[in-house]
Amino acid sequence: MPDFTTYYQSPIGLMRVSGTDSFISEMIFEDSPQQPSVERSDPAEIPELIIHAIEQLIQYFHGGRRIFDLPINQQGTDFQQKVWHQLVNIPYGKTISYLELSRRLGDPKTIRAAASANGKNNICIVVPCHRVIGSKNDLVGYGGGLWRKKWLLGLENKIAHGVQTLF
Repeated sequence: MPDFTTYYQSPIGLMRVSGTDSFISEMIFEDSPQQPSVERSDPAEIPELIIHAIEQLIQYFHGGRRIFDLPINQQGTDFQQKVWHQLVNIPYGKTISYLELSRRLGDPKTIRAAASANGKNNICIVVPCHRVIGSKNDLVGYGGGLWRKKWLLGLENKIAHGVQTLF
C-alpha cells in the first residue's frame, strides 16, 4: 500500500500526518515542511483514515477528544514498542516522570533507554509522549519543542481539571 502524507495547521504549528488506508504511521510537528508531491497533496487521493485522523486532532485541540480511536503503526524495536504502549496508557490530563515510565516497564535502570524511546515516537499527541516529565516535576525533553509540550499539557490540564496552567 502506498503511503500518503498531508498537513494539518494545528493551533501550535504545522503537523505532518502520514499513513495508508489501514493505519496512521506518523503525526509530527513540522517546522520546516518539505513540499509534498502533487499526487499526495491532492485531497481526492488522501485516504479516509488520514482525514479521520485530522478530524480527531481538531476535536482534541478544541477540547472535545481525550482518547484517539485510530489504528497506528510505527516501526521500532520491541523495547520502543513497549514504551509507546505505556505512553498510550497515561491518562489525559495526567503526567508521569521518566523514572515512573521505566518502573512501569519493569526496571528503573532503563530510564535513559525509556527516555530515548519516548523521543523516537513519531505519532505525537495520539501516543502522548508529551505527558512524560522530569522526576522533579520539571518540563524536559520534547521533539516538538518544550513550548509545545507546555502548551499541550496546559490544554489537557485546563480541560480535565479546569486549571489554567500546569507549568
